[in-house]
Amino acid sequence: MSTVTGWRSPLLAGVVATIEVELRQSWHGLLADLDVTPGSADEIEVARLVVDDPAGYDWRTVDAALDRLTCPSCGSTLTRGPVSCQTCELHHRMRFGAREVDRPHVPPGNEHGLRVATAVARGRHRYSPRARVGYELVLPDLLAGTLPTTAQAQAAKALINKLSDDECDRVTSLAEVERLARHR
Repeated sequence: MSTVTGWRSPLLAGVVATIEVELRQSWHGLLADLDVTPGSADEIEVARLVVDDPAGYDWRTVDAALDRLTCPSCGSTLTRGPVSCQTCELHHRMRFGAREVDRPHVPPGNEHGLRVATAVARGRHRYSPRARVGYELVLPDLLAGTLPTTAQAQAAKALINKLSDDECDRVTSLAEVERLARHR
């Protein structure tokens, strides 16, 4: 991973920054709807309510709520603690119960792909190098509104499976994956 941005590439860093803005906007929209002041004790209570019932909210709102809570078991931001933290792991799995409504003008399933890729990128330590590279390389396209076909996803996975863990952590594009995997 790049030591400059902390992300695989400047493109991925920009995409994650855009998604972080979307999460904050979703959260602040909910607070405004509920007439809750950001930074207040009520905001933390709303975050707890959202996290306890993820199915009642859009995934962006749930992810934003998780960012506002501290894990009582490990002291990290909820879901960001070590994989061994059962509380973080439980809430990480529960986040996938949130609603996902496809944005206008995107193929059905794009929102699901975007949400999973975002969870992987934001919780990298919970996933294998192969999962990280696959989801992180497709995240910019998902945010742009495209969705790979099953055949495209399977072909990319087959190439990724030819790489070492170290190569998976270093590649910055699917073209680089193809180049490295070509003769293996």
